[in-house]
Amino acid sequence: MGLSRALRCCQRVFSWIPVIIISSVVLWSYYAYVFELCFVTLSNHLERVVYLLMFHVCFIMFCWTYWKAIFTPPSTPSKKFHLSYSDKERYEMEERPDVQKQILAEIAKKLPIFTRAQSGAIRFCDRCQVIKPDRCHHCSVCETCILKMDHHLFQYFLKFWVGDLPNGPAKFHVLFLLFVALMFFVSLMFLFGYHSFLLMLDLFQNGPDRNGFNVGLSRNLRQVFGEDKKLWFIPVFTSQGDGHYFPLRTLRESENPLLANEGKWMEDGGSDEESAGEAASKLKFVFKCSS
Repeated sequence: MGLSRALRCCQRVFSWIPVIIISSVVLWSYYAYVFELCFVTLSNHLERVVYLLMFHVCFIMFCWTYWKAIFTPPSTPSKKFHLSYSDKERYEMEERPDVQKQILAEIAKKLPIFTRAQSGAIRFCDRCQVIKPDRCHHCSVCETCILKMDHHLFQYFLKFWVGDLPNGPAKFHVLFLLFVALMFFVSLMFLFGYHSFLLMLDLFQNGPDRNGFNVGLSRNLRQVFGEDKKLWFIPVFTSQGDGHYFPLRTLRESENPLLANEGKWMEDGGSDEESAGEAASKLKFVFKCSS
C-alpha cells in the first residue's frame, strides 16, 4: 500500500515536468518576441504597437486556454452510474461471467445507455466499479473514467534569413522562436485536424448505428461550442449537456436501427418488445432534451 502510494506521488510529480517545460518555452518565447523582436529589431513605432497588441491578445488567450486545460478537473460519471452496495455485492459474489453480464444488463435498463462493448455486453469499468455512460472511457493516467473522452510577422523572419537585419543576440532568439512556433503549429494542426474530423462525423464506436450520434455538422458544433457563436473562440465552458446524455439522429422510431437491434443486446432473457419499448422511451427523452 505504501509503495503504490509513493509511486502515485512520483507520478504526479513527474506529470508536471511537461507543464514546466512548456511554460519555460512560452516565457522564453515572450521574451524573444516582445524584447528581442519588437523593442530591439523594430524601429517603426506604429508597427511595434500593432505587433505588441496582436501578440498580447493571442498570448493572453493561449495562457487562459492552457490554464483551463491544465487545472480544469475531468468530468466523471454521476453517482447513478455507480453500482449500489447491494448490486456491487451481488456482482462480485457471482463467479459466472454470463450471470454477471445479466446483472449489469438489468441495472443498465434504468440508465440512458445506447453503446455497448464489441461483444454486445454492457460497458463496465472494473477499476471504478461504474457502468460507463455513452462515450465514456477509463483514463489510465487520471485513474478514473472520463466523460466524453479539442501573419504578417513573417517578413522579419525572412529578413533575418537574407541578412537584411544586423547580426546580434536578437537574430538567434527570433530564428529559434520561428522553429519553436513551427513545431507548435505542426503538432497543433494534427490535433486540430483529428478533432475536427471527429466533430464532423461524431461516430458511434460500438453500436448498431455507426452514425447514431451524428446529428449534422451544425448541431454537432453547437453540442461542443454552445449556441452563442460569440463565445466559440473564448475558453469558457459553453458545451451543451453534462456528458451523460447525447442527442441521437432524428429518425422515425420504426426505422431507427438503434431500436431495431436493441433485442439482440438484451442478455437477461427479457422480451424484444419490452426492450424496444424502454429504448423508445429513452430516445424520446433524449430527443426532447436536444430539441
